[in-house]
Amino acid sequence: MAKPTVAILGASADRSKFGNKSVRAHAQAGYEVFPVNPKGGTIEGLPVYRSLEELPPGPLQRVSVYLPPAVGLGMLAAIAAKGCEEDWFNPGSESPEIMVKARELGLPAHAACSIVDLGLSPSQFP
Repeated sequence: MAKPTVAILGASADRSKFGNKSVRAHAQAGYEVFPVNPKGGTIEGLPVYRSLEELPPGPLQRVSVYLPPAVGLGMLAAIAAKGCEEDWFNPGSESPEIMVKARELGLPAHAACSIVDLGLSPSQFP
C-alpha cells in the first residue's frame, strides 16, 4: 500500500520553525512528504518543490499550511486545483477569511495543528 502524502506549504530548513518540525513529524508518522517553498533546495534531505504545481500528479491526502494568512489566501486556488483530503491551517496561518474562502472552494479545511493531529507534539522535534 502506498504511503499517505502531504505537502507542507511554508516548509523551512530552519529546524526551530514549525514548517520544519512538520516535515519531520509527518515523515516520522509514515507520510511521503513534499516540502514546498519558493526558495527550492532541500529540507531534511528531501527535495523542495517551488510550488504545488511542481508536485507529482494526483491529489494529496493532506496539505499543511505554515504561511501568513495573506499568503495562504493566495494559495487556496492552487490547493483546490491540486486536490486534497485534508487541508490544515496551522496556528498563525489561519484567519476567518481564509477558512470561509477555503470552504467556498470545497476544501476540507481545519484550523488546528497538523502535528498534534498526528498524535505527536511539536516539542518532540527540537
